[in-house]
Amino acid sequence: MQIDLSGRTALVTGSTQGIGHAIAVGLARAGARVAVNGRSAERVTDAMDRVCADSGSDDVVAAVGDLATAEGAAAVLEAVPTVDVLVNNLGIFGSAAPLAIDDAEWRRYFEVNVLSAVRLIRACLPGMTERGWGRILNLASDSAVAIPAEMIHYGMTKTSLLAVSRGFAKEAAGTGVTVNSVIAGPTHTGGVEDFVRELVGDEPSWDEAQREFMIKHRPQSLIQRLIEPEEIAHMVVYLASPYASATTGGALRVDGGYVDSILP
Repeated sequence: MQIDLSGRTALVTGSTQGIGHAIAVGLARAGARVAVNGRSAERVTDAMDRVCADSGSDDVVAAVGDLATAEGAAAVLEAVPTVDVLVNNLGIFGSAAPLAIDDAEWRRYFEVNVLSAVRLIRACLPGMTERGWGRILNLASDSAVAIPAEMIHYGMTKTSLLAVSRGFAKEAAGTGVTVNSVIAGPTHTGGVEDFVRELVGDEPSWDEAQREFMIKHRPQSLIQRLIEPEEIAHMVVYLASPYASATTGGALRVDGGYVDSILP
């Protein structure tokens, strides 16, 4: 399958590392003009260089701004006024004792993981519908439907993104714009390595630590390993393409067979 996104501009939030970086590379390889987002100009510049090197494309632009704030979103949208493919990947996660999560932390998770996506959808969807084409993709998680006890606040935000995706897909009905969420399973990123070490400890080798983490904390996984960021990116690039024109309002799984339920 040859995916060609030439002439399309894609904004990938939180794309200086991890899944977001892999998605930016995948979209750039498909010919899209890619806007790399992060809070620091230095990190964005470094990420842009890596996207260019990994994709072979030099059509990459900076979109610096903290999307957890309205001011940051405005700065990003000023840098990228026209968006054809919006990938809401930005997210924070971490473990916490459920009863120890205070009001401020609940709000912080919601503002970063959910409200940042809603702001950008509100801003980008009208232009997409006017042009008669667009793709909005929200990165959810298996934690949206199989919420870990140590990550209730994170799981709440990912469940919210499923609702946000389905609702905006209905708003975009019949316009040529599709809105979907991608349910990612436990993925091998730097942040997840730190998270695994929090739960398993520093003594085992990485291979042993990963295996222990999957057995003890994510036993539902059918592939029994962490997913690589590129595996998530492949799904996102497909959903951003013309081939996925009849897929909207969905929750597409790249979870390693983790979730044992029926999703919308």
